[in-house]
Order: sequence, then structure tokens, then C-alpha cells
Amino acid sequence: MISLGQHVLSLTDFSDIVFKRKSVDLPESALDKVAINFKFLQQFSSNKLIYGINTGFGPMAQYKVSEDNLLQLQYNLIRSHSSGNGALLNPLLVKALMVARLNSMMQAYSGVHNDVVELLAKLINQNVTPCIYEHGGVGASGDLVQLAHLGLVLIGEGEVIYEDAIHPTSDVFNKLGIKPLAIHVREGLAIINGTSAMTGIGMVNVIQAQKLLGWAAMLSALTNEVVEAYDDHFSHELNIVKHHKGQNKVAAMLRDILKDSQMIRNRSEHLYQADNIGHDVFEDKVQEYYSLRCVTQVLGPIYDTIVQAENVLVNELNSVNDNPVIDHINQNVFHGGNFHGDYVSLEMDKLKIAITKLSMLSERQLNYLMNDKLNKKFPPFLNLGILGLNFGMQGMQFTATSTVAENQTLSFPMYVHSIPNNNDNQDIVSMGCNAALLTRKVIDNAFAVLSIQLMTLLQAVDYLNCQSKLSTQTLSLYTEMRAIFPKFIEDQPKYKDLENVKNFLEVTDPSVSFN
Repeated sequence: MISLGQHVLSLTDFSDIVFKRKSVDLPESALDKVAINFKFLQQFSSNKLIYGINTGFGPMAQYKVSEDNLLQLQYNLIRSHSSGNGALLNPLLVKALMVARLNSMMQAYSGVHNDVVELLAKLINQNVTPCIYEHGGVGASGDLVQLAHLGLVLIGEGEVIYEDAIHPTSDVFNKLGIKPLAIHVREGLAIINGTSAMTGIGMVNVIQAQKLLGWAAMLSALTNEVVEAYDDHFSHELNIVKHHKGQNKVAAMLRDILKDSQMIRNRSEHLYQADNIGHDVFEDKVQEYYSLRCVTQVLGPIYDTIVQAENVLVNELNSVNDNPVIDHINQNVFHGGNFHGDYVSLEMDKLKIAITKLSMLSERQLNYLMNDKLNKKFPPFLNLGILGLNFGMQGMQFTATSTVAENQTLSFPMYVHSIPNNNDNQDIVSMGCNAALLTRKVIDNAFAVLSIQLMTLLQAVDYLNCQSKLSTQTLSLYTEMRAIFPKFIEDQPKYKDLENVKNFLEVTDPSVSFN
């Protein structure tokens, strides 16, 4: 069980809740602060003009709302902004969104009644996820549309996904004995006016990006191994003179993976011998292609980008992103723009560019393995059958190439794609949720590309019959993956194999340290 409201919620805590279904707990001391904050707002707002409590919203804020309509105003806000469209968000992403919104409210600056946080915690713990659509939010005034659909469910309306099926919210609430939320003061605005959709999705992206980086290092190591590359390009001595943490971290990862490999060659033993200098032409390539030799320089910046993204996203996760901010400690209500998602949007754009580059490296390594004229070691397309009659991995390469091309197009940044709206009240916006969702797509694509590379590498190992020479870690991967994707000679459809391998990579942690 993970407690909210007392300590900083870490990436690991978040992952445990979203991926491992650990329950959330709301300690009494944290709930007491939420209650104190709510009572302060009740008293403070009784005779003052405060945005979103007794005024309209956005450009309609100059209109005062009568005392009789204050609670209806909050319901109207939720219902009117439940206007999403497109595909439904994956329930895992919705759960991430809910955790992010709950953790923000548990900071006790949102002016909400305890009913809100307790209901959110109950839905999270019982795996009831609102139906929320991909399209809608522009990422300033928060993720208004996505979070409005969350609010719609909290008040007992709309639809939810429960036990892998879509149901009317009221049916599930009745089944589970859950009482819908009743508005007290500003719960409608507090629910929808924040960055929790982009933050929740962004946190999932960071977790999956860490896995991708680990797999990219593992597959780069195995690629170097099967072609019997030299060891100096990932040596400590070469990389330490480049003063980047990510590069040296990746180099250390490669050294650890390949430490007991019998296939990686030592340059001194093979090329620095006196009898080699007499040749005019060297059959053995003196330096490998960049996709093999420059792994630390390519994956290093990606490592650093993921680390920075984690730092920013965890900060946002533990921040107050409401407007206004209800500050019972300083006895005031502060109006501003903490709902603005620029921090998340920029990091998501950087992350998707980095993951696109990771997929490009994988595709180039795959191409090297496929092209017998380059590697001079394997049959074309790692075809273990009859050349001309069989096709090996040829068809899979098309999928990898087209998927990387899509990633390259998706890498156009959302952060600089602001479009004014809301009668120009929102005249510069972050598009943060769009950025997070596009990054999610790039990450999903990258898993597919790495899966095709891994399938090809398994065929390469079998062609060489080199299992006994592999490092302990790469042999373990080979053995585990061959149980999922057996060796093939005759041509068979591969789309189900690809999905099985991809599913394995997505849920399996390659145990890469990001400390």
C-alpha cells in the first residue's frame, strides 16, 4: 500500500500503483490537512469575489454567479467540458491520470472536500477507470476536457471501464456500493483545472522509456556480439574522456552485459599484432559501422533525456497545479497559472525525439544484420532456408522501416504548436496532453522495432550456433525468448510472434539502473 499526501510520490511508487496494482492509502494526518484547507476556503470565500467559486470561467469570469447557483455552476462546468473525442485512453493511462490528480489534491491546496479524494482513492483501489477520450485538452487551464470526463464519473454520470468492459457509471457504483460525489464549493473546477492527464501519461512514458533504453543496450550488446565486434568502443578508457553521464552509464551497461562473452574481440589481440602491418588490404574491418561502434554516443543522450524527464515529471506529480491556489497556511487565495503544462509538454517532446533516435539506431542495426553485403557473415535477411525460395526476416524489415518513419514524423514538437482559443483567454497553451499521447505512440512503435531486431538476432545466433560463446546475460535472453519465438526455417506469418515478443519487452524490466 502506498500512502499519499505525506511524502513525495516517487516514480517507483507511481509504477507500483499503476502497473502492480498496489493500493493507495490516505493517512489521517494528510486528510486532516485537506479538511482544514476546505474549511478555510468556505470561510474565506463567503464575502469575496473568487474566480470559479462565484464567477464564471475563462473569458466569462467577469460575470458574477448568484448565491443560489454556486453549486450548479460546478456541475455545469463538468458536464459542459465532457466533450472529448477519438479513441478511449487505455485504462492503465486513465489510472495514471487518476493517481496524478489525487496526489495533487492531497497536497491540500485545492480547497476540496475530503469526499473527492476518498472517492478517487476508492476508484483507484477497485480498478474502476472512467472512459476518457484522447482528444480535447490543450494543456492550459489544465487538461480540461480529459479531466472533465473524470469529473463526470465522480458525480455518478458517464461511463467507466470495469472488469474489462464499458458500463454506465451508475451501474458500477450501485454494484460496488459507491456514493457519487456531491459538490460542496469548487470541486468541479478543482477536478478539471490541472495537468494530471499529461502528467499521468507522461509518468507512464518515462517508465516505459527506461525499459526501452535497457533493451536497446541489451540488443546493441548482442548485435556487437554476434558480429564479433571489438571491445574498445565501449571501454571505460575511451568513454571516460567524454564527460557525459549518460554515455558513461551506457558504456558501463555494455561492459556489464558482455563481461563474460567469448565472442567480443580485444583489439590488441587481433589488430595490434606485428604481422598485420604488412598487409596492404585488411579483410577484417578495422572499425565497425557507426550503428555498432557509436552505441554509447547515441544512447548516452537518450539516457540523460530520460533522467531529466523523470525529474520534471516527478516534480509535476507532486506539485499543486490548480487555479486558484487555496493557501490556508498564508490565509489567502492566489490566482495564476499553475495549470499550465509547459514543463510536461517540453519534456515529452524531448523524450519522443530521443526515443525516435533509439528506434532509428535499432533499425540501422537491424539493416546491418539483414544485409549480407554489409555484414559479410549472415545469409540475406537471416534466411535459414533456401535462398530464393524462402524469405527469412525480409517481410519484418518492412514493418520496422515504416514504423521508424512514422516515429520520425511524429517527432515534430507539440510544445511550439500553440493555438489560441477560449475567446483568446487561453492565448498561449502547452498542448501537453497531445505531447504526452504522441510520445506514448512513439514509445509503442519503438517496442515493435526492437522486437523485430530481437527476433532477427535470435535467428543470427542459431545460424552461427554460437550459444555456448554468448555472455551469461545475452544467453539468458536468447533462451527465454526462444520459448516465445522458436527458431524457424520455413516461411510462416510472423505478426503474432511479433506481438508476443513486443508484449514481453513491454512488461519486462531489463534491470537498468537510473540512479
